[in-house]
Amino acid sequence: MPLPRSRLAIIVAAGALVVIPASWLLARDRNEKGTSITTRARKGQFRVLVTTAGELRAKKFVQIQGPPNAQQADAFQMKISSIVPEGTIVKEGDVVAELDRSTIAAKLAEVQLALTKAEAQLEQAMLDSALNLSKAREDMKTMELSLEEKRIAKEQAIYEAPSVRRQAEIDYEKAQRALAQAKTDYKTKTEQAQAKMREVGADVTRSRNKLSIVETVMKGFTIHAPAGGMVIYVKEWNGRKKTTGSQVSPWDPTVATLPDLTQMESITYINEIDVRKVGVGNPVSLTLDSDPTKRLTGKVTSVANVGEQRPNADAKVFEVKILVDQPDTTLRPGMTTSSAIETYAIPNALSIPLEAVMSEGDTPFVFRKNGSRIVRQEVETGAMNDNEVVIVRGLEENAEVLLSSPSDKQGIATVRLPGSGGKPEPGPGDTTRSRSVPVKPTDGKGDGRDLPASPAAADGRAGAAIRR
Repeated sequence: MPLPRSRLAIIVAAGALVVIPASWLLARDRNEKGTSITTRARKGQFRVLVTTAGELRAKKFVQIQGPPNAQQADAFQMKISSIVPEGTIVKEGDVVAELDRSTIAAKLAEVQLALTKAEAQLEQAMLDSALNLSKAREDMKTMELSLEEKRIAKEQAIYEAPSVRRQAEIDYEKAQRALAQAKTDYKTKTEQAQAKMREVGADVTRSRNKLSIVETVMKGFTIHAPAGGMVIYVKEWNGRKKTTGSQVSPWDPTVATLPDLTQMESITYINEIDVRKVGVGNPVSLTLDSDPTKRLTGKVTSVANVGEQRPNADAKVFEVKILVDQPDTTLRPGMTTSSAIETYAIPNALSIPLEAVMSEGDTPFVFRKNGSRIVRQEVETGAMNDNEVVIVRGLEENAEVLLSSPSDKQGIATVRLPGSGGKPEPGPGDTTRSRSVPVKPTDGKGDGRDLPASPAAADGRAGAAIRR
């Protein structure tokens, strides 16, 4: 039984709605499979950059330190009991921090006791000396009287027998010698007493000086601002900031700093592979992580000669200081920066993305689109950065190249550079394997063909995966 004409029209229309989208999808799929993304060679300034993260700090600052002479007071570990919040604006003389006095108080009591003991010893030495010298003077007076008696006896024995006279003379001579010896001993005892007094007096002076130092150091446990400014905490050896509970030692007495915000610098650390590319005077572009829209410029002022092992880092790094050119009152110490250090620049270079460069052995080439045809074009490469490579020969400005190897390489001819000495062109059906070309970076002193690529550059080359 034939269908009504209206119903037949509905069925035909529905079939068309199903077939047309399916055909469009199949055609689009076939078109996408046969199409590769292309880019054009462009001329312009080519820059080789080393990117790194850093931290802002003031180039000049005033240190807020703990009490001086703490080592002389035997105060080797002083704990911060309180400190004003970081970022506080203080005036000269304002209290910034307080140190725990418990250890220094015990030391003060010990020194006071030592001084009391030394003063008692001095008093005892004075009494002993006075007593001994007084007794010596009394003995000399007795000897003088005895000598006078012996002299009288000698004069009276002049009329006696010779033996009696001689005995009187001997007694008189003994008395003279005893008195002379007593006078010499008195002088020695006086000098001995003076030496003892100096010794004990030195102990007293030493104890008094120690007490004075301890008292001065104890007063310094209240730390005042030496100038006006913003309080910024300093970092310990492990990277942590000193705050309440942190230790202050005589060898590292700084508690905080008062930075000069008119001149800032960024401190960054660069790995040992890239640091040889960086030199003093290299221009730098900086951005703030807190405000990516703010753009700053600077230059490298210092590159460390010796590497160091930073906490939580496996490789050795070198400290690099970058001076910020523009004074900016919104900059604060401790802000994180992203720095792009320009190590090499070519003012008018022809470059293409790294992904577009392949290699065949040691010969770099690109797949160039020439109208409706695609050819394998041999090129000579130069300097490179993380994303692009300079083309020295083989392409001209606006030349269109593929970013990936075409899926069908059959029938693609190879165009060699003059004098390259390459192999002859492959014929139809050639399936020579292609892989990314090992282009080389630069150090800013030449064309960059004699240096190994940086890790970032290696990552860029890894993006051009081995293609067939």
